[in-house]
Amino acid sequence: MPHASLLRWSPPAGGVTIGKLPKYYGKSGSFRGVEGVSKPMSGSPPLLDEGGAVLVTGGAGFIGSNFVRQWLAEETSPVVNLDKLTYAGNLDSLADVLDHPRHHFVHGDIADGELVLHLLAEHDVRAVVNFAAESHVDRSIEGPAAFVETNVLGTFRLLEAARRWWSSLPESRRSAFRFLHVSTDEVYGSLGPTGKFTETTPYAPNSPYSASKAASDHFVRAYHHTYGLPVLVTNCSNNYGPYQFPEKLIPLMILNAVEGKPLPVYGDGLQVRDWLYVEDHCRAIRTVLARGRPGEVYNIGGNCERTNLEVVQTICRLVDQLCPNLPHAPCSSLITYVADRPGHDRRYAIDATKIRTQLQWEPRENFESGLRRTVVWYLENRSWVERITSGKYRRERLGLIR
Repeated sequence: MPHASLLRWSPPAGGVTIGKLPKYYGKSGSFRGVEGVSKPMSGSPPLLDEGGAVLVTGGAGFIGSNFVRQWLAEETSPVVNLDKLTYAGNLDSLADVLDHPRHHFVHGDIADGELVLHLLAEHDVRAVVNFAAESHVDRSIEGPAAFVETNVLGTFRLLEAARRWWSSLPESRRSAFRFLHVSTDEVYGSLGPTGKFTETTPYAPNSPYSASKAASDHFVRAYHHTYGLPVLVTNCSNNYGPYQFPEKLIPLMILNAVEGKPLPVYGDGLQVRDWLYVEDHCRAIRTVLARGRPGEVYNIGGNCERTNLEVVQTICRLVDQLCPNLPHAPCSSLITYVADRPGHDRRYAIDATKIRTQLQWEPRENFESGLRRTVVWYLENRSWVERITSGKYRRERLGLIR
């Protein structure tokens, strides 16, 4: 019998009709429900709890996998996890929860509207949390088309499927349904030396990545104002923590420092980012999902502004402390200044007053405690890095205009 996490789906002839949906079957001809329990083909789907399931898209990626893990540990409803499994999404990031009785993984694309509609109806979904996105600025510079296809067109098709499902629900269920779209502070552009992004800051994206996310945010807003779909949007600052693909600044610097490789710093290294520990971000999303007001935007930040150079220097000190016998110590000697990224925003900073005062969310980690936890995790999970790093990415610099 196939592993529940490896299910694939083909649309029925004539498309999906709500109320007359095909069921998932394994190769053995048995039905696979949300709990992955084998049942006779003539049986009914497993009953869900009264609240229904939550559909998480991009749940095998960095933030998504942390969210799924936290949800299963602290919430009671099932999770349907839809992920395309591109380079940054990997089942190894879900290894400890793949067989959890409330976790149902489906390998698929948010742009497949019939698949999404099937999952929404089959699992009686009460909320969608959309993490699915291409998210690396450097990759967007080298190949922007994929960002338009996933972040714009994919989000549009996901919204359409959610709207069809939501429209079919009775009024009591429609008012309780939520579509939460996870976005970024990069849509706001770049700040000067002072000030912070608020929820009313005008959009001014400066990279193909942030432009594609801005477009998706606008579609989500439009579906609320045009159709009444109860949406929520969160815009977060830079995340860090376990399971982040090693092309991003913090894991790349940790791994290179341990191995004695150069630590490339763009330009003068004085670009400022507000850092948010990923588990704090996941708690914030759950808070918005539970108590946020439909149609509203909530900024999520860690109130931890640091220059990129400060981040790299802190990582060097932590690696020196935790790995005292490295032959190339001190790791700060590995810092190398390289040409700046095209269109590199100078400063981001989030004003998270709204979520703090209206929804009573606060981050639990400061930058020092969160970064130490992150360095320790990467030191203890080198096998994960080796498994998820593809042959096409060898921790080289990306984002050059060719």
